[in-house]
Amino acid sequence: MTEPRASQVVARLRGLTKSFGGTTVVKDVDIDFHSGEVHVLAGENGAGKSTLTKLLAGIHQPDHGTIEIEGQAGPFDVKSARRAGVTLVHQELLIAPNLTVADNLAMGQENRTRFGGLDRAATKASARAQLAYIGATFPVTLRAEDLTVADHQQIEIARALAQKPKILILDEPTSALSSTETTRLLRIVDELRRNGTSIIYITHRMEEIEAIADTVSVMRDGSLVETLPKAKATPDVIVLRMVGRKIDSLFNAKRPEPGRVVLKVEQLTDGKGIGPIDLVVRAGEVVGIGGLIGSGRSEFVRLVFGADRSSSGTVSIDGSPVTLSGPASAIRAGIALVPESRKTQGLVLDQSIASNVVLASLGHVSSAGVVRPSAVKRVASKAQKQLGIKSASLRQEVTTLSGGNQQKVLLAKWLETKPRVLILDEPTRGVDVGAKAEIYQIINECTHAGVAVLVISSELPELIGLSSRVHVMREGQLVAELDAEGLTEEAVMNHAFGIAQATQA
Repeated sequence: MTEPRASQVVARLRGLTKSFGGTTVVKDVDIDFHSGEVHVLAGENGAGKSTLTKLLAGIHQPDHGTIEIEGQAGPFDVKSARRAGVTLVHQELLIAPNLTVADNLAMGQENRTRFGGLDRAATKASARAQLAYIGATFPVTLRAEDLTVADHQQIEIARALAQKPKILILDEPTSALSSTETTRLLRIVDELRRNGTSIIYITHRMEEIEAIADTVSVMRDGSLVETLPKAKATPDVIVLRMVGRKIDSLFNAKRPEPGRVVLKVEQLTDGKGIGPIDLVVRAGEVVGIGGLIGSGRSEFVRLVFGADRSSSGTVSIDGSPVTLSGPASAIRAGIALVPESRKTQGLVLDQSIASNVVLASLGHVSSAGVVRPSAVKRVASKAQKQLGIKSASLRQEVTTLSGGNQQKVLLAKWLETKPRVLILDEPTRGVDVGAKAEIYQIINECTHAGVAVLVISSELPELIGLSSRVHVMREGQLVAELDAEGLTEEAVMNHAFGIAQATQA
């Protein structure tokens, strides 16, 4: 990466404080952002990072404190902040699923004909140019609902860059991207920095911080702990400032010896590019599935869960074949799937924590078909304690929680079904290092309870650290099985890219 050029302060925040519902989430923060600089905000989920950037972008108004952008004093709302050059790419993707890629990219800046109508040709041409700049290749005529989460992320980034911002805020921009897409984005970030853009970058990935950060500010419990120059912002120092404690190893838990076969998949296929696939997972075992985004990993586990219909093949639990007519039949058989997108596939965001926890196991809290509030409260309270869900109340809406706590609610929902097989698709996406450690502990507890665990993760250290063996997927097929002896990041990627000799899967 290129060294930053001489810079000047483009945004000055002083004494910023913001509370929601009596809870202070940003506390008296003083911070400067410079032109031609990548300024990383690090901290656990709930540390106040996203709220701080939303204050700068005019989405929230501070209770106390001041914001100054290029010498212009606030207050700023969304429009005035945008006019001042601030653009925010949200962690929560703002995509209209029923619109095309082109229309999503044009939202708020539509191309018009001289008669005032939408200029479809210009809109498509502009969309193609925006996607080409970031290296995305999917057609602009597709509806967003037919694309992946990673594609949605690229639409958001392309839309933001088209505004040519002076201050670009990227909140977990690579959480859904493949390694290739991430590398491309980091190159664009470096190019913007060299051209003088001020970039505020929120990430939990230490390798990204090491690659692009000029400055790192660590937040904890809403307060700014310390601002570090790149030379001092080592992973150990950042983690220590973030969580107030050292984390010697995230993957040092002792696992039980694998027991009998719990999940057995034989010749499972959807007839459209996924499979046929054979796979077994034993009691107390964590088996990983690696591969590039688009390799078919999520589609495969959706077949196992009955969310998508298979054309042939069998899924057996404890030796008995399961008729998968849908997720309900999978749940009854003891299969649980924590999906990759907690916001769109896993949680009802405007419902309470308690409601979400019991959503997949209403029979446990009902009598004669009537849900018992006392039972709901008992189950949710137990889950909150066991998983360490941080909230003001069990009645709190899930949408108000941090990403880590939302993920714990999603885990609680599926653990309450008492699964024999737990499938985790990107279990720590958008989750900080402290919450990751807690989720890994939950996985370890499941293995000691005899649960068979199947994990998909795009973070190779996580995939390797959690798994006793890893299957690698490419183009809808399991192309390799790597045991502990051959389980390295290089080996996984060689098979994922098809440059290694395939082994028995």
